[in-house]
Amino acid sequence: MIRFLLLAGYFEMTLYLYVSGKLDQYINLHYSYLAYLSMVLTFLLALVQLYIWVKQLETHSHLSTKIAKLTSIALLLIPLIVAWGFPTVHLDSTTVAAKGYHFPLAAGTDTEIQEQEGTTVQYLKPDTSAYFTKSSYQSEMRKVAERYLDQEIISVTSENYMEVMEAIYDYPNEFVGKHLEMVGFVYNDPDNPKQQFLFRFGIIHCIADSGVYGLLSTGQETDFPDNTWVQAKGTIKLSYHNSLQQALPTLELTEYTKIEQPKNPYVYRVF
Repeated sequence: MIRFLLLAGYFEMTLYLYVSGKLDQYINLHYSYLAYLSMVLTFLLALVQLYIWVKQLETHSHLSTKIAKLTSIALLLIPLIVAWGFPTVHLDSTTVAAKGYHFPLAAGTDTEIQEQEGTTVQYLKPDTSAYFTKSSYQSEMRKVAERYLDQEIISVTSENYMEVMEAIYDYPNEFVGKHLEMVGFVYNDPDNPKQQFLFRFGIIHCIADSGVYGLLSTGQETDFPDNTWVQAKGTIKLSYHNSLQQALPTLELTEYTKIEQPKNPYVYRVF
């Protein structure tokens, strides 16, 4: 019975996430077919376990059928109650602030902090090097960088956001002077009122390797509160950030316009 309930509960949960449109907040949509495949296989296995359970009930007739049915219904409702009772929320600048203003990967203390937190959350720069050998990663990112360095204006979209950011942080000096346009939400720098970070939350494979990625920006007098979504245009430069104690790729803004939040605020890494 337990096996059937576990399998049925997983099937219900996955089906709910798919129907409600919340699946994209947990996994990279490019791998959604794996979720659908597991959902189908889980359903089939649940039917097998249900058949075995029914046969056992017939064999052991002294068991209370009524109690078994009520227990089954109660346990099957648990995953749905969890899904409905604990709604998913979009991550925003509140999440950034809650982690503490240190951006560990940028500050170079990522290993220490991640060991303490038991997390692989990334900051500022998407890092996919763990999915390649050293030489193949360098070769792949060199190709990506060349593709965007050849463009007169780099247009950062939801589709290419992750790879553009990774290329900029891998080759910051080469991107200096390039014109770039992007969409992101504002996180005002708590140490400098004249600059802000423009972020989007991204997922490499699933929520376990997600992070907050983007660029420091300067050059505009307009002050937008945290979580304001903006369309930004500007030129890339390098500027030293005192709190993070390193030079960061920075977008020197020429245009800074408030917009509505995108339908899907998350971005995903495309391999």
